[in-house]
Amino acid sequence: MEPWELKPARDIGLPIGASLRSLQRESGLVSTGLHWAWWTFIQAYLVLGHRLRVHGRENLPAQPPYILVANHTSHLDALVLAAPLPWRFRDRVFPIAAGDVFFETPMMATFSAFFLNALPMWRKSCGPHALQELRERLLTDPCVYVLFPEGGRSRDGKMQPFKKGLGMLVAETPVPVVPCYLEGCFDALPPNRRVPRPGRQITVRIGAPLDFSTLPNQRTGWEQLTQTVEAAVRGLRSNGPRPSGSGEPACAVAP
Repeated sequence: MEPWELKPARDIGLPIGASLRSLQRESGLVSTGLHWAWWTFIQAYLVLGHRLRVHGRENLPAQPPYILVANHTSHLDALVLAAPLPWRFRDRVFPIAAGDVFFETPMMATFSAFFLNALPMWRKSCGPHALQELRERLLTDPCVYVLFPEGGRSRDGKMQPFKKGLGMLVAETPVPVVPCYLEGCFDALPPNRRVPRPGRQITVRIGAPLDFSTLPNQRTGWEQLTQTVEAAVRGLRSNGPRPSGSGEPACAVAP
């Protein structure tokens, strides 16, 4: 049995504003309470207001780390995608959100950090250092990332090509990528609306985890990984979720 070791919080000593925007931010007692209250409300709203349906929940890995990826058409997407996750992981679920939208003002940064538990990704200045920081946290502090590889919301509801930043996060690591497809979010809250329209049904389809541990962490590997994940997400749209253990093409990628 390893001796217990006291480890200070990753964001200790940072001013509150910097801590809210830090990729190393950790939850305290107050933020944990707010996370639980917020997600209790969100789950109730999605079930009652949008008749949320989840297919393939059994495909979720039993323990972190892993990454949930899906198509992106609405500000509801991250809420819907995180809703099926077990409550015991709530403080360890981090939606990766656009910094220029969700962390632009102090008020939005406070809401995004304390309620959503989101981590910022600055789209205009996102460099390899930020992706490397997210990658290291995923491996050293097992957590769940909620990620939309299109890089922004679709304006017409159609799925856009995925960007290779996902590959830079997980290539050559044991972290599974779980493809998902969201249906109904665009109708419930399209980009031109600020308030959701209750009554529009929302469905989440969760596919079998993908393993990229043997894929090289370089450009060719990133591109192959991105293409494989994008195809898996598109496949959920047309065919429904594949059952776990359905064969190597559904759960592994050869180098």
